[in-house]
Amino acid sequence: MALSHEHHQLDLSGVTFSYGNKMVLDGITFSTHCGERLALLGPNGAGKSTLIRILAGLLTHQGGEVSWRERGISEARREIAYLPQVDNHQRHFPIRVRDVVAMGRFPHLGHFKIFRKADREQVERAIATMHLEEIADRQIDQLSGGQQQRTYIARALAQEAHVILLDEPFNGLDIESRCHLSESLHDLSKTGHLIIASHHQLESVTEIFTHALILERKQIAYGEAAEVMNSQAVKHTLHSCHPENHDRAF
Repeated sequence: MALSHEHHQLDLSGVTFSYGNKMVLDGITFSTHCGERLALLGPNGAGKSTLIRILAGLLTHQGGEVSWRERGISEARREIAYLPQVDNHQRHFPIRVRDVVAMGRFPHLGHFKIFRKADREQVERAIATMHLEEIADRQIDQLSGGQQQRTYIARALAQEAHVILLDEPFNGLDIESRCHLSESLHDLSKTGHLIIASHHQLESVTEIFTHALILERKQIAYGEAAEVMNSQAVKHTLHSCHPENHDRAF
């Protein structure tokens, strides 16, 4: 079922963050809303993961403002889901796909953490949306990288999140899995979700995302993906570290 887009907007104004004396984000300002797919691009150390962690509530911005639906970001935790890069520990943790997806209901459960019929139905809807029915009872470590990504997105859907944050979601996926994940992100935005993902495969930005934000600690550019990727300033920022290979990942 499609989500309402009305007032579902994320706004950042002058956001800053430092690790000690090292400024990582300096004056980040943009607005995006449900239905869009935003790529975060930039060289290593540009602040992409830091920005995602601020939006996920894992870090607190030190300057500026971040709001979701005209409220402070800290008031919107149920509506924002974060999918970090999957490490080997997560890949081999012995748990079924259905149980991973069910974790998305935890923020909605009462004091005694008892699943109701509505919770179970939400889990099954999320599994169906991500086409995981046939593997729902398999262990997560038996899945391909693409299937694992779809499982964690299903967990976000079970949470009823409007904003889905992904940290390098296409890393390590084969071509078929990348295609399936790209299709899933398109479908999610069409049903009213806001997708924000750090990304490094420059040649695929305009195919996957509607908008792009270029970071190099400061904000280099923000706008529609095709326009941003054609900017000379952006090309210089993204390719300057590896001029011998313009398609190399950052």
